[in-house]
Amino acid sequence: MTENNHPVSLGKPKWLRRRLPSGPQYEEVRALLKNNCLTTVCQEAQCPNQFECYSRGTATFMILGEKCTRNCMFCAVDHGPDGAPDLDEPERVAQAVKTMGLQYSVITSVTRDDLEDGGASLFAATVKAIRRQSPDTLVEILIPDLQGNWDALQTIVTAAPDVLNHNVETISRLYPTVRPQAVYHRSLELLAMVKRFDAKMITKSGIMLGLGESMEEILEVMDDLLAANCDILTLGQYLQPSKKHLAVNEFIHPENFAELKKIALTKGFIGVASGPSVRSSYEAGKLYRTVFQQQQK
Repeated sequence: MTENNHPVSLGKPKWLRRRLPSGPQYEEVRALLKNNCLTTVCQEAQCPNQFECYSRGTATFMILGEKCTRNCMFCAVDHGPDGAPDLDEPERVAQAVKTMGLQYSVITSVTRDDLEDGGASLFAATVKAIRRQSPDTLVEILIPDLQGNWDALQTIVTAAPDVLNHNVETISRLYPTVRPQAVYHRSLELLAMVKRFDAKMITKSGIMLGLGESMEEILEVMDDLLAANCDILTLGQYLQPSKKHLAVNEFIHPENFAELKKIALTKGFIGVASGPSVRSSYEAGKLYRTVFQQQQK
C-alpha cells in the first residue's frame, strides 16, 4: 500500500509459499474437466488455490471460451477472438456440477465484448441448467461489465443466481494501467443496477492489492462499493502471472489483510474474505451463508 508506481522485481515472501496438495480428488476433477471439454478459471488465471480447491472437489467453471476480448495487464487469461459461444456448454457445466455433487458452484467467464449481450444469455442458460440438474446446488456467477448493457444484465438477474459477483479489481486511479478497457464507475453502476432489478440478490466484488494503491484509496473503494449496496468483499494479493504483466509493487503482510477485514466489516460489508491467497471464489459458500443468515434476521 504505497505510492510507488515503478516497482522493482520482488521476491515472494514466505507467507505466499504454499505446499501444493494433490491426491485422488484432485486428479478426478482434472479428468472430469478434460473429458467434458470444460475450462476453469482456476487453471486459466493461474489461481494459487486451484490445487487446494481441486483436492476438495470444487472448481470455478469458466464459460464462453478460453480467450478474452480484453487484454488487462494483470490477467493470465489469453487474449484474442474465440469464435461463437458453445451453446451446449451450459448443460456440460451442469452435468459436471451434478457429477461432483457440489453444494455450491461458481461460474465465471472471459469478457466477450464481441457478443451483443456480452454472453449474458449463456450465463442465464448455465444457471438454469444447473437448477434443472442439481436443484439444491447454490449458484454464484462472476460476470464482466457487459459494457454497461443493462438489458443484458437483467437477463442474468432474472435467471436468479444466488450471488452475483463483479470485481472492480483495483482502485480508480490505476484503471488506465491495470484495466485500460474497463471503467471504474461503470463497474460500480453494474453492482447498483443489480439491486435495482432485485433488491434481495446478494452482490459481491473484490480488489487486488499490491499494485501501488494507498490505504486511503483502498478505503475509498470500500465506500464506493458500499454506496452501490455491495454485500460481500474479497481482498487478495496481486501476483504477476508472467514478465509481460504488471510487476508486483508490494507484498501485503497477512496482518494488514486481517486489519483490512476488520475495517471492511466495521464499515458495513456483511461478508469479507481478506488474505494474501484470497481470490474471488475463495470460501464462496461460507461467505454466502454469512450474508444469507444475516438477511434472515
